[in-house]
Amino acid sequence: MAIGIIFSSFFAALGQIGDRRFRRVLLLGVGLTFALLVAVFAGFLWFLQSTIGDEAVIPLIGPVTWLDDLLSWSSFFVMILLSVFLMVPVASAITSMFLDEVAQAVEDRHYPHLPPAHNVGFFEAVKDTVNFLGVIVVANLLAILLYVIFSPAALFIFWGLNGYLLGMEYFTLAAIRRVGRAEAKVLRKRHRVTIWAAGTLMAVPLSVPLVNLLIPILGAATFTHIYHRVTGRAAPYGGTSQYRAR
Repeated sequence: MAIGIIFSSFFAALGQIGDRRFRRVLLLGVGLTFALLVAVFAGFLWFLQSTIGDEAVIPLIGPVTWLDDLLSWSSFFVMILLSVFLMVPVASAITSMFLDEVAQAVEDRHYPHLPPAHNVGFFEAVKDTVNFLGVIVVANLLAILLYVIFSPAALFIFWGLNGYLLGMEYFTLAAIRRVGRAEAKVLRKRHRVTIWAAGTLMAVPLSVPLVNLLIPILGAATFTHIYHRVTGRAAPYGGTSQYRAR
């Protein structure tokens, strides 16, 4: 595991956080995530109200007209609770549609001598986003049970799980632009320990409100550096590469 590569890549990404393209991707990701959560909440309310109607009959009590209002307010708090768990993974998945722009910004600044990267098509990016969204949401929902059973270790489970998922996703994103999907999977397997450790570094700030919304941007930038350094395919800052595959 290349600790030096992980931290040097992270601080290089952090140093570029003010990049205009980074900010654009952040605003797109957060805005679309908020719109999606509002749409889901509105759809859930519509389903409840359509199913229950203006009046319901409760055994031994009779007809009541306040049940739909009660469920509507209850659903609001349920959605708020779910948003706490789902805001970051959903934002990560949606933002991943635009992270190619982040990777390109990193390469323009730190690896300007590289040839043009492979252009990942829009529909291919959407497909990858949907797949990643499904995996990360289901995994985090299932993990809630583990958090309850192993409550003293809940935070470490959260970091480990999301570190693994984020690491695999962001490294693949960086690699696929240069060597294609098949070779990206080979590299991901070869460097999986380093990738998981770097992903966990990304997952730790997920516990910090607002800061966690920067993680998709920092993750994509960090793993772009990591890809180039563990493969030794390019030299940062235009010098001779001192990094080789581990």
